[in-house]
Amino acid sequence: MIPKDRKYTQAHEWVKEQDGELIVGITEHAQEELGDITFIEMPEVDEKYEQGADCAEIESVKAASEIYMPITGVISAINEELEDEPEKVNNSPFEQGWIIKIKDYDQSQLNELLDAEGYSKFLEDSQ
Repeated sequence: MIPKDRKYTQAHEWVKEQDGELIVGITEHAQEELGDITFIEMPEVDEKYEQGADCAEIESVKAASEIYMPITGVISAINEELEDEPEKVNNSPFEQGWIIKIKDYDQSQLNELLDAEGYSKFLEDSQ
C-alpha cells in the first residue's frame, strides 16, 4: 500500500504536506525491512537540517537505520508518542507512526521527490 497523497524518497521516507508543514515518516516497505522497531532517536526541535542529512535513527530487532531529511528545513515537531510506543511505526507507518514535522522548508525540493507511482516503480526495479 502506497498512499497517493504524499511524496517519497529512495531512502524510503514519505512526506505529506499539511497545514504549511511537512509530516515525515518511513514507508511500509522500510518498516517491514527493519522488523520490530524498538527505539527511535529523535532530532532536536527547531534544528535546521539540509536535504539528505541524517536527522534521526531507528533501531529494531534486526538493525539500526538512519532517517534522512527529505527536504531542507527546520524540525517543527517530533512524534513524542513514539518514545513509549515505537511499535506505532510498525502498526501505522503512514498515520500514527509519523516521525517528524518540518517547517520553513524548500518547496522546490518537494518536486524532486517521487510520487506514489514513481516510488512503486522504484521498489519494483530494486527487487
